Amino acid sequence: MEFIAIKHKAFFEKKEPALIRPFLKWPGGKFRLVEKIRSSLPDAKQLVEPFVGSGAVFLNTQYDHYLLNDVNQDLITLYQTLQTQGDAFIEYCRGYFIQRFNTEKKYYRLRAAFNAEKDPMVRSALFLYLNRHGYNGLCRYNRRKSEFNVPFGRYKKPYFPEKEMQLFHEKSKNVIFSCEDFTNTMNRAKIGSVIYCDPPYVPLSATSGFTAYHTRGFSLEEQTVLALLAKKMAAKGIPVLLSNHCNDFTRKAYQEALTQEFSVRRFISCKANERIQVQELLALFPASA
Repeated sequence: MEFIAIKHKAFFEKKEPALIRPFLKWPGGKFRLVEKIRSSLPDAKQLVEPFVGSGAVFLNTQYDHYLLNDVNQDLITLYQTLQTQGDAFIEYCRGYFIQRFNTEKKYYRLRAAFNAEKDPMVRSALFLYLNRHGYNGLCRYNRRKSEFNVPFGRYKKPYFPEKEMQLFHEKSKNVIFSCEDFTNTMNRAKIGSVIYCDPPYVPLSATSGFTAYHTRGFSLEEQTVLALLAKKMAAKGIPVLLSNHCNDFTRKAYQEALTQEFSVRRFISCKANERIQVQELLALFPASA
């Protein structure tokens, strides 16, 4: 696929090292698209991600510095714990990946323990356990009490991502993590940064919902704010690359960007006949200042 502006073609052609897989399962994660994304990111000193998710783009790019943000406090606390405690934390997490913990009864006990836990390290380890033992790696909280409520996944032997966690720990040395609104993170970007935004996607239709990863959703009004802020940052000299579904809303919202459309096969559903091809896009607001 080519971006609309052919004169930018060489700008997107860069060779990168072999891919690093995130240690978390994450619906909507960008591991399968990371080569397309990283070849579309302009050169810069710092990468800013207001919606970091599983960190696939961070792990597979080579910037000097990173500012990684997400609205999910449990996700960010897990990343900060792994960043600061490294091997000791990895060994602690290993204790939850034993066969006697891979039962429905134990899962729901540990899920309840997670919802009540206040200690950051314990809660982070339980968050990893739930991610790997819960249904399809979903991250979902109820709205009334903000409690994690993903059901048991029934996997024969959940994978303990030791190697992936070690790679994340090593790569995180030049990272600042934050948990705040995306607008705050984007406004903290300085000249010499590039911003990559992977927000909760716009619904493909009026009856389809968002991929829920926190108790609050992401409205069309927020999608519009994001597009306008991307344009504003680009005008300040900070390029912004966005991912989203490709539909009438995003085509209009990103009409001033360089866009690339492509098909992606969705793997969120466990039913093969529900894993359909959908249209996505990348939209680049190049620095204009």
